[in-house]
Amino acid sequence: MKYVDEYRGSEEAQKFVAAIERLVTRPWNLMEICGGQTHTMIKAGIDRMLPDEVTMIHGPGCPVCVTPLELIDRALAIARRPEVIFTSFGDMLRVPGSTTDLLAVKSQGGDVRMVYSPLDAVELARRNPDRQVVFFAVGFETTAPANAMAVWQAAQEKLDNFSILTSHVLVPPAMEAILSAPDNRVQGFMAAGHVCTVMGYWEYEPLAERHQIPIVVTGFEPLDLLHGAYLTLEALEEGRSGVVNQYSRSVEREGNLPAQKLLKQVFEVCDRKWRGIGEIPDSGYKLRDELAGYDAELRFDVGELVAQESPDCIAGEILRGLKKPHECAAFGVRCTPEKPLGAPMVSSEGACAAYYQYGRHKVAS
Repeated sequence: MKYVDEYRGSEEAQKFVAAIERLVTRPWNLMEICGGQTHTMIKAGIDRMLPDEVTMIHGPGCPVCVTPLELIDRALAIARRPEVIFTSFGDMLRVPGSTTDLLAVKSQGGDVRMVYSPLDAVELARRNPDRQVVFFAVGFETTAPANAMAVWQAAQEKLDNFSILTSHVLVPPAMEAILSAPDNRVQGFMAAGHVCTVMGYWEYEPLAERHQIPIVVTGFEPLDLLHGAYLTLEALEEGRSGVVNQYSRSVEREGNLPAQKLLKQVFEVCDRKWRGIGEIPDSGYKLRDELAGYDAELRFDVGELVAQESPDCIAGEILRGLKKPHECAAFGVRCTPEKPLGAPMVSSEGACAAYYQYGRHKVAS
């Protein structure tokens, strides 16, 4: 398939690997931000193709994984209410809260439905005026415009039975938190191309300048990742900082301006807690005050629910790039996709799920 297969060729991959081997003269630590990039990397074995001097660190770019435990418990509390139709993308349905997950609530009689778009939830609200329809709005900047459009559309139609439970997080503040941490090991970033398709990459330029590191906007196919790694390593070897756009077939510096305009109309930046990481200043979106009537957390008064993480799960260390999934004592033993302890084992973008799915629990890497 054009625009897909052409970024998966094994001969071209070997050329990139050979070029990286010629380039690298010392150890380097790179972080790929996005969980989708992590899955491609592990599936294709790219981390094993790279020379020993290059260590890939998996970043916190899995929105499901960083959704706080207490927010999932709030979702569960709302979904149990008889007047509610609770809607979500499929990857949130099996993420464990403190005691259960959304699929279990569904099996117990809760009206929990998987949708493919937040606008599907708006349509449900139109068709069910006697029910409260809630959409679990989780994601990075990539999914935020569609969720913003759902709220905007509901406001235009004055649908008073639609609301969203918001867990939107932003990538640049997370990168700042990683780089500012005393235990940081990251020397160069491969940034998530789909986020930059929406937001552009101008936000990354002051970050790269402040920390004197290279940031390469990178796509998601195997050759994208190898090319992104090469460009990041080339900058490191030459002592260059700044932003490079590998994913130019999709990303422009300014990003998608109409989408950004919509985001500003619906959301405002706020501090946000990240699961396993803690609160990061200015790292999330919340609904603007004039749209607070569409905030499910306020509508159902669940904002005071708090929760405690499982002591057996080291998701926080994995999300911060301090450990790999197979270094967790529970991995593949007490924590599996069938019985997960944490979100990274459930999400389609979770590092633990990638390591398990592609056999890294059988032979440690």
